[in-house]
Amino acid sequence: MGNKKYIIQGEGLPKWSNPISHAVVANNMCFVSGQLSVNTNGDYVSGTALEEGQLAFSNFFAALKNAGFNKSDVVFIDIAFDNLDDLPEINQLYIKLFPEGKRPSRTIYQAEALPFGGKVKITGTAVKT
Repeated sequence: MGNKKYIIQGEGLPKWSNPISHAVVANNMCFVSGQLSVNTNGDYVSGTALEEGQLAFSNFFAALKNAGFNKSDVVFIDIAFDNLDDLPEINQLYIKLFPEGKRPSRTIYQAEALPFGGKVKITGTAVKT
């Protein structure tokens, strides 16, 4: 099965007080935990869905980088919202981050509540081929 690598802290990643890993690498796959609008000190940064989505994606990409992966390796994104009315803003961000023809598969859903009262949470999987 190969060894696993746990990304608990790293460059550009928020400091968590929760007992989680930002990402886990197993073989050629990287599983990134839910990333929120949290700065590197571990403080929640409140903003619009677009602003929170930008910081959550920044944290997501930092977790990938610390695991030895990059944006082009992403195959799946899961986006949770506190309000699906914010989907158009996040769609525009998604289009900007992932060019046409290279967009990962994606699920979206509205969650009753997100940690810190956040508006957006990004989770995903990357694969090296």
